[in-house]
Amino acid sequence: MTAPLKHSDPVKVDVALGDRAYDIVIGRGVLSSLGERVAALRPGVRTAVVTDRTVAKYWLEPTEASLAASGIPTSRIVVEEGEISKTYAGLEKVSEALIAAKIERNDLVIALGGGVVGDLAGFAAAILRRGVDFVQVPTSLLAQVDSSVGGKTGINSPQGKNLLGAFHQPVLVIADTAVLDTLSPRQFRAGYAEVAKYGVLGDEAFFTWLEKNHSDIFKGGSAREHAIATSCRAKAGVVSRDERETGERALLNLGHTFGHALEAATGFSDRLFHGEGVAIGMTLAAQFSARLGMIGELDAARIERHLIEAGLPTRLQDIAGFAQEGLADADALMALMAQDKKVKRGKLTFILLEAVGRAVIAKDVEPTLVRDFLQSKLSQ
Repeated sequence: MTAPLKHSDPVKVDVALGDRAYDIVIGRGVLSSLGERVAALRPGVRTAVVTDRTVAKYWLEPTEASLAASGIPTSRIVVEEGEISKTYAGLEKVSEALIAAKIERNDLVIALGGGVVGDLAGFAAAILRRGVDFVQVPTSLLAQVDSSVGGKTGINSPQGKNLLGAFHQPVLVIADTAVLDTLSPRQFRAGYAEVAKYGVLGDEAFFTWLEKNHSDIFKGGSAREHAIATSCRAKAGVVSRDERETGERALLNLGHTFGHALEAATGFSDRLFHGEGVAIGMTLAAQFSARLGMIGELDAARIERHLIEAGLPTRLQDIAGFAQEGLADADALMALMAQDKKVKRGKLTFILLEAVGRAVIAKDVEPTLVRDFLQSKLSQ
């Protein structure tokens, strides 16, 4: 653990990937340095900024101004907000717009937005002219601590979340904590689930710190920068050791097997934000681990209690329209989990817990145990 950062002290976290290494720059107001950093990284570059309508209202002009101040020409591509854009149609729109903007292999795509924009713009960059580099400028807490780091890009299929995509690392991440001030309380809470995840899966001391300081993170104090930097360091370390998720990186999916199934069941809609699905999924993973005798009931309850204190949903019944078909049906949820990317030759893989701060990869989990567990939770 490090001492909390001061607002005036931007920090760099290195993602150590050899000749593809890049910095995550974290701090209040660092968006204004984007143009200077891009110019130093790629002299003479052209850029295209991909963003959504809501983010554009607040941050597109400051982003373009920073680029212009460094003499960097840019074009803008604005998509609809939300998972509706992370589709085949959304990918086509962005890809065709990038081609029309004459973005070439030595140019840069800039993803200005939350996880949806980052995933979509990053995937479009990965396939444009067989690969164009991109910069992540995450504008949500979830994106700053999770989706902007590590190179996972992609879109959703009607059959499941993130089933189409590519590993395509950014060349720079600019995480300006000031932009989080424009998030709704619900959006910020959803992102906090990913912060808590890092403590639950691998750092009990950080989780204890979050229990004491989460209110300051929400208020925007210096604790916010500390939480983001700690989360980014944790992810950067894992990514540098296992870039393509052949082993340890799977631990970062704690809560996601359950959570992604719930997102699919709700039609990738605002009935359930991704971070909310992760919060419920993390709670279910802890409770399922307790049922298997891997973690104590008190530890599982501790995790759920903290998520509740942070204002996050933890039960299936907390989801809007819970009783709708496909959500309150254990077999339907099992079918959705069978599409999870961690499934290998039809065998379910879960990230489970042996303690707060110690997650493990559990392969070949017996489906009947999962179904019976889900059924018991649906009946509560």
